[in-house]
Amino acid sequence: MPADTNPYGGVFGGWLMAQMALGAGSLASRVGQGKAVVVSATDFAFPGAMAVGDELSVYCDVLATGTTSLTIAAEAIARERNGEATTMVAKGTFKFVLIGEDGRPRAIAANATLLLPKDKDNG
Repeated sequence: MPADTNPYGGVFGGWLMAQMALGAGSLASRVGQGKAVVVSATDFAFPGAMAVGDELSVYCDVLATGTTSLTIAAEAIARERNGEATTMVAKGTFKFVLIGEDGRPRAIAANATLLLPKDKDNG
């Protein structure tokens, strides 16, 4: 929306990061089978520009799992409003910690790795 842009019509990077965090959080919650919170966001780059009206898609992959954490790579791809051309507009890495009912970190369930793609090394 126009409120999410700079004076030149480009979408703010912070808005893109928020959308990527939502997508990555959805994957973290599904794989972790419960509540997951962002504890860090790193390695961000904004190689392209997104305009108001472009369609945004966010693609995420689990890079690594720890005892209580998931590291997820996210890419944001914009498709022009009235066409098919696409541009990678942002990429970055999020780390999530799984949270239990008591509000404390909890271990990833043993069967959680069954939800990960078979070609990933998530040891």
